[in-house]
Amino acid sequence: MVRRKIAFRKKRQNRLGMLLVMTVLTMLLVVVAVKSFELREKKESYAAREQELLEQIEAEEARTEEIEEYRKYTQTKKYVEEVAKDKLGLVYEGEIVFKEE
Repeated sequence: MVRRKIAFRKKRQNRLGMLLVMTVLTMLLVVVAVKSFELREKKESYAAREQELLEQIEAEEARTEEIEEYRKYTQTKKYVEEVAKDKLGLVYEGEIVFKEE
């Protein structure tokens, strides 16, 4: 009879131990699943941000090219003539300027 009680207690302790282990494993699984989901969302947001930044880089590179072309244009004789005519009102000798009234 004593052996039965001892065996029953061991089985009961084993079941309780297994239940506790399963509970801990389940909790760990839930935590890992939640964190995995959060990391996936974070990864997607970083990918979207990266795409936005790449588009901004392309836009800035295009703008840089335009500025470089404008810089080269401002160093030409044609640009100097246009500024002299439009802003300063200068003309070549013998050139006739017609103005509206």
